[in-house]
Amino acid sequence: MSISEVYSKKLNTPLGVFSQAIKVTDPKELLFVSGLTSRAPSGEVVGVGDVKVQTETILENMKSILEEAGGSLADIVKLTVFIRDMEQFDDIHEVRKRYFSAPLPASSMFEVSRLVDKELLIEIEAIAAIGQSGR
Repeated sequence: MSISEVYSKKLNTPLGVFSQAIKVTDPKELLFVSGLTSRAPSGEVVGVGDVKVQTETILENMKSILEEAGGSLADIVKLTVFIRDMEQFDDIHEVRKRYFSAPLPASSMFEVSRLVDKELLIEIEAIAAIGQSGR
């Protein structure tokens, strides 16, 4: 299995920490990670009022799920991000830079009016191609 970034010079360079597209050839396994929010094991919201802490908590929790499935954050090929305030785009991507390297996953980000708890600022779901060689 291999993964590579697909980049068209006919389009603009992505403005954040993501690729235009990701190509996965013959994935061994696909893992679909449900939307995660910033919660402690007890269920309490972590990082109330701080989108950076919430993003970091989600990515750490996502890392745990991927490891349980035999993968890592490097196996993520697609992220979907739901945020309460698009003005926090730069803060979110500042955190993402610490967790992802090239080839960066494809990504979509949507501003929503509300998440499952009023204290939540962000939710992230993912698709991972587990078992990639050389990554």
